[in-house]
Amino acid sequence: MVSTAVRSPVNAAELAAALAEASGTVRVRGAGTKLRWAPEVQPGLELSTAGLDRLLEHNAGDLTAVLEAGVPLASAQATFAEAGQMLALDPPDPGSTIGGLIATGDSGPLRSRYGGARDLVLGMRVALADGTIAKSGGTVIKNVAGYDLAKLFTGSYGTLGAILEVSLRLHPLPPDTATAIGRSSHPDALGRGVSAMAHARLEQLGLDVRWDAGEGMVLARFGGAAPRPQAEAAEGVLGEAGLETELREDDEPLWRAQREAQRAPEGGLSVRVSAVQTDLPELLRLAARHDATLVGRGALGVSWLCVDDADRGSGLVEQLRARHVAVVLDRPPGLELDPRGPLDPGAAALMARVKDRFDPDGKLV
Repeated sequence: MVSTAVRSPVNAAELAAALAEASGTVRVRGAGTKLRWAPEVQPGLELSTAGLDRLLEHNAGDLTAVLEAGVPLASAQATFAEAGQMLALDPPDPGSTIGGLIATGDSGPLRSRYGGARDLVLGMRVALADGTIAKSGGTVIKNVAGYDLAKLFTGSYGTLGAILEVSLRLHPLPPDTATAIGRSSHPDALGRGVSAMAHARLEQLGLDVRWDAGEGMVLARFGGAAPRPQAEAAEGVLGEAGLETELREDDEPLWRAQREAQRAPEGGLSVRVSAVQTDLPELLRLAARHDATLVGRGALGVSWLCVDDADRGSGLVEQLRARHVAVVLDRPPGLELDPRGPLDPGAAALMARVKDRFDPDGKLV
């Protein structure tokens, strides 16, 4: 078996040149936190973005920043926090790089309030498969000039080109938080709780749901100088929906557990499911039947179901795909299961045309 060559360029020009010179397949890699999501192919060359690790601009007054792709998310957040700001992306892996996070479109509970990566990216510089460097967008909140390559490359898994740097929108960092919790072992009650909170006139930082070992929770988080009154109001809403309630001010462990539950252990399987809000009770019952953990953004219909045995999870994936879009993320090597599942013919044709336009030789994997 031919081994994979590894290169770690120290700047954008060097990475673009390495792409242009590559004659075989290439994989662009950040911190490697999501390699279990990658196709099971051995590339001829692996390009690491670790050397592209500079925070180029932090415009605190405009709430924007420009970072190279290899900047670790944790170090960027520490810098922004000094100015009372944050990048409103909180994926499970604190070791993720900015480029890897954007390329995979990963997210955490803050997505409920601030949207996903596509909603926070203002602009991007990328290296295309032939080594050309292209730029889209800028560092202003409204930008409509040219093609929106930034949104196209967000979630493209590095298959259209290598992200070199990104311009991002920031938000104020809440000085304090509090979470209202509603508990129940009945999927329908949890669904009512989520629906009630989604329609309540309260501004949550996060609205999440969890199911584990026959017990469920609805979590509504609030932030600001005085978040407790809103959390108390949310307690009332959840109580009226039939849930047992409590309020937690030291709430970071709760939300860390939510993020971590989006990942499966080694040998396990995690599936990201896109559904509608009213399908939540059905998904909770399915999780219970398959002894799976479920966490998700309650109002958005995005959930992660995880099992610790990938072979047992194959039946779960089949049932999910009967009604929903289900993408397999974490999985062990050699698992005979299509990660994406069947695609709509029109969507598949469009994806093939985009791939052919940006990488006609199929170099990037």
